[in-house]
Amino acid sequence: MDGKKLAIITARGGSKRIPRKNLKSFCGKPILCYSIEAAREAGVFDEIMVSTEDEEIARIAIAAGALVPFFRSAENAGDYASTDDVILEVLKAYEARGRHFEAFCCLYPTAPFLSGERLRSAMELLEEADSVMPVVPFSYPPQRGLLIDEMGYVRRQFPEYAAARSQDLPRIYHDCGQFYACRTKAFLEAGTTDVERLLPLVLTEMEVQDIDTPQDWALAEMKYRMLHSPDHQFE
Repeated sequence: MDGKKLAIITARGGSKRIPRKNLKSFCGKPILCYSIEAAREAGVFDEIMVSTEDEEIARIAIAAGALVPFFRSAENAGDYASTDDVILEVLKAYEARGRHFEAFCCLYPTAPFLSGERLRSAMELLEEADSVMPVVPFSYPPQRGLLIDEMGYVRRQFPEYAAARSQDLPRIYHDCGQFYACRTKAFLEAGTTDVERLLPLVLTEMEVQDIDTPQDWALAEMKYRMLHSPDHQFE
C-alpha cells in the first residue's frame, strides 16, 4: 500500500473496574505510553493520534509523541460505544478536514506487550488482506470446557468431545485485544474491522494478557518484567 496510514489509539477517561486505567502506572509509566511508543517504533504510520475526551489523557499522549487533533464526542466516550464507533468518528473527522488514510491500525491503550515489530508485521500482512487481527490459541481446548449448573454440579459444555484427545481437536484461537489493522475502504463498507478477508497475526501467550481487574494488572506486570529480563527464555 502506497497510501497514508493512521494509528488510532482509543483512550477514554472512564473505567469502572480499574479507575483511570489508561493513565495508571504500569512498570513505571502510564500504560497508554506503551501503545504510543510501539506505534512510533513501527515506523509505518504517517500519523499517530489518540482519541479521547479527557484533557489529562490528551496532555500525556502529546508528551509521549502522539497527536490529539480533536476530542472524542460524549456519545462515543460512554460505556456502550464500540471500538468501531470510535474508529468511524475518527475517520469522519479527518475526512471533514480533507484528510484521507488508505489504512489504519486501531490500538488499545492497555497493550504494553505490543511492539513496533509486531505492528510492522501486521501492516505488511494487510498488503494481502482487508484486515488483520492478532490472535492467540486457547491454552486448553474450549471443546473440553465445563459448566456448573444451577444445582452446583459439573456438566460438560460439549459432551461429544468427552473422550476426544486434546491433540486431536482443532486448535481454536481468540482475539488478543491489542489492535486491529484495516483498509479504510473495507471498514467503511462493512462498518467493522471484522471483514471477510481477515488475516490472523498469531502471538504467543507470553505476549498477551487481558487487563480488566487488579489481579490481571499484577499478572501483566509480572509477565512484562519476565519478558524484559536479561535472561528471559520465552521466545
